[in-house]
Amino acid sequence: MKKENKIGCCGIDCGLCPRFYTIGSSACPGCCGLNFREKHPTCGFVTCCVNKKGLETCADCDEFPCSRFDKERHGFDSFVTHQKVFSNLNDIKTGGLKFFIDRQRIRMELLKDFLARFDDGRSKSFYCLACALLPIDRLQDCQQFIHTITGSADVKQKSKMLKDRLQQTANDLNIELSLNNRNK
Repeated sequence: MKKENKIGCCGIDCGLCPRFYTIGSSACPGCCGLNFREKHPTCGFVTCCVNKKGLETCADCDEFPCSRFDKERHGFDSFVTHQKVFSNLNDIKTGGLKFFIDRQRIRMELLKDFLARFDDGRSKSFYCLACALLPIDRLQDCQQFIHTITGSADVKQKSKMLKDRLQQTANDLNIELSLNNRNK
């Protein structure tokens, strides 16, 4: 089986997905994590990559990218973390899985900090999206900024300040962080 459940064999950022941080029955354990088959019983990527070929990711396959990726190539899948499957797998192919996982851990630590200190109960999906799509250095800038200015503000105020800063960063980079306007 897979060693890393936080990166899908297909390149999905499982460790940056809102469902990975959900508490309750809709929580996802990540790719091939505990009870994965109950949540995703028919995942063709896992069947081919992990079960049949014994690979950690599709980047390790000689046939990548195969026809399984046709939906992602044409933008039909609106699942946010699918936006980065090709860049993630290409990064794994060129830099190796360890390098990629180390970078993703930085993103996940930033996300965990945002969720622990700045989640107003309505921001998890936005923070996950920002941590998946924005460059690490810009996320770190936002983190440093928000830690220096929040002072005695309550969680709701802190959350608004962080979301505003992340959104401004995304705007500066021409990155869409709105879940509502995706793939129209």
